[in-house]
Amino acid sequence: QVQLVESGGGSVQSGGSLKLSCVASGYTYSRYCMGWFRQAPGKEREEVASVDSDGATNYADSVEGRFTISRDYAQNSLYLQMDNLRPEDTAMYVCASTFDLIPGFRVTEDMYKFWGQGTQVTVSS
Repeated sequence: QVQLVESGGGSVQSGGSLKLSCVASGYTYSRYCMGWFRQAPGKEREEVASVDSDGATNYADSVEGRFTISRDYAQNSLYLQMDNLRPEDTAMYVCASTFDLIPGFRVTEDMYKFWGQGTQVTVSS
């Protein structure tokens, strides 16, 4: 059973920075995609950023240039460095993972099988 545990959320002022971490355990396969998603009250969940087993990354337009996703493959860890935070970044941030079966294939949100509990990020103006 794959488990994902996030940490690093908190409250910051607009323009500030936070770094989220996600530690995975229970992997039984060698290749996994990992990603960060967020959901604000009253809004649908959206993908923030993702990285596949080969290091290819994708970012939502709203965070491109401000957020950086990274991964420690040896430690099965995922990170999200968030800079220049804005009030609209306020949300519950959730780490997710799924099998990376086809190199180069762009995994979509509905394909993620494993989800963490989330960590809250609040940005005040």
